[in-house]
Amino acid sequence: MQNPVFIPGPTNMPEFLRKASDVPTMDHRSSAFAEVLHPALSGVRQVIRAASAEVFLFPSTGTGGWEAAITNTLSPGDRVLAARHGMFSHRWIDLCQRHGLDMQIVEAPWGAGLPADRYREILTADRDHRIKAVLATHNETATGVVSDIAAVRAALDAAGHPALLMVDGVSSIASMEFRFDDWGVDIAVTGSQKGFMLPPGLAIIAFSDKAMQAVERARLSRGFFDIRDMRRQYAAGLYPYTPPVGLICGLKASCDYLLAEGLDAVFARHRRIAEGVRAAAGAWGLPLAALSPDLYSQTITAIRTPAGVNASEIVTRAARTYGMAFGTGLGELAAKSFRFGHLGLLTEAMALSGLSVLEMCMADLGLALRPGSGVAAAQEVYRATVAPNSGWPPERALRDTRISDER
Repeated sequence: MQNPVFIPGPTNMPEFLRKASDVPTMDHRSSAFAEVLHPALSGVRQVIRAASAEVFLFPSTGTGGWEAAITNTLSPGDRVLAARHGMFSHRWIDLCQRHGLDMQIVEAPWGAGLPADRYREILTADRDHRIKAVLATHNETATGVVSDIAAVRAALDAAGHPALLMVDGVSSIASMEFRFDDWGVDIAVTGSQKGFMLPPGLAIIAFSDKAMQAVERARLSRGFFDIRDMRRQYAAGLYPYTPPVGLICGLKASCDYLLAEGLDAVFARHRRIAEGVRAAAGAWGLPLAALSPDLYSQTITAIRTPAGVNASEIVTRAARTYGMAFGTGLGELAAKSFRFGHLGLLTEAMALSGLSVLEMCMADLGLALRPGSGVAAAQEVYRATVAPNSGWPPERALRDTRISDER
């Protein structure tokens, strides 16, 4: 039997979603495909709380989603404002630079959130509106830090600036509160392998009306990622090339399930499990990479190790000795931290198993900690906050959707 994984993605996959993705060959030019495609697109809109955004599904990952976002809306030499405060914000910046965009980069500490106040200053000073897009990493997967997207929209509005707001929601969407309309997001990017609990392979992208208006003006090269082709084909229930039918079937089922569980319940479950993990780290005396509690992610916790302790050895020990996977530190936090992914398919009991293995690994490696201290701290959190019948999958969601037995 395979142990659960505690990496920040791909996440553990519910059996009923694995089955929903395991479909016989379908003629993707038949009406049967449209009966899967359009409900999947609608489901994503509901999960991100968007009334009218246009959703596009590409055979790719979040990185492909980043590329689709910029190539469909920008032109060579356009100025883009971005903050670098972790590995994934850095990678999106790097991708933009490779496309010849003029990057205005705000450097921030790893462990800090996106500096919305600094964005506001820069946008206010940009009276000629040379900045065409603003990038925001909602949840920085390398540091376990969540940023305030509503504050970025407020900065744009206060400056009266027309730049597009592009948000990386890869490790937040479907696991944490995301309000596309309320936050004034123009483009949101995510993938199938995180909160949607599916295999990697789908880049999921939502465009606002404003972003769609920018598409015809854009002059960056695009072919595979041209949403104009997608849009034309979607109208007929088709796809511009061979679609990943199984993943789209899985996405429809995942959205059905999340909406039946109730988005507020989904987010509360993630928050509850995250609080237990953070309590365990506190009991071990290990600080988090996130610099303050208001920045704590509900999907990933990056835990720092003491000076002289190679955090990668803890991750290696867990994999080789106990058959359990955790995330290594990345970039500036390489060998200085390990990451506990607590998103997607996860329960309090599963989280406790991961914490107990971490304790064994740290004890094996000679770290000074009291065995059971972290597990006990998490247990206290879970005992005080656990929702009735919170085992996986929640009974109400399965009762309401019937997707475990039907396709």
